[in-house]
Amino acid sequence: MSNVHEEITRHSKKQHEIVKKFIELEQMRESFIEQAISLAKENKPFDVSAINNVTKQINEHAKNGIVPTRKYVTEEMVKEYVNK
Repeated sequence: MSNVHEEITRHSKKQHEIVKKFIELEQMRESFIEQAISLAKENKPFDVSAINNVTKQINEHAKNGIVPTRKYVTEEMVKEYVNK
């Protein structure tokens, strides 16, 4: 009986770590998006490669099945958002 409890605990801890990592990556991605938006608002050059690098990590991480994927961001998407 305790083996079942131990396995449930291990499973829960693993899922918690997956979600925790997703949250860290998501916060990093949002920070890069905000930086790109700020630069675009000032008509300064910006790059979306850092955003998409983190997006790639998130999407790889999502293969574990319990966290969502994210869309890749283009410079055009940032410009459209700023011009709304």
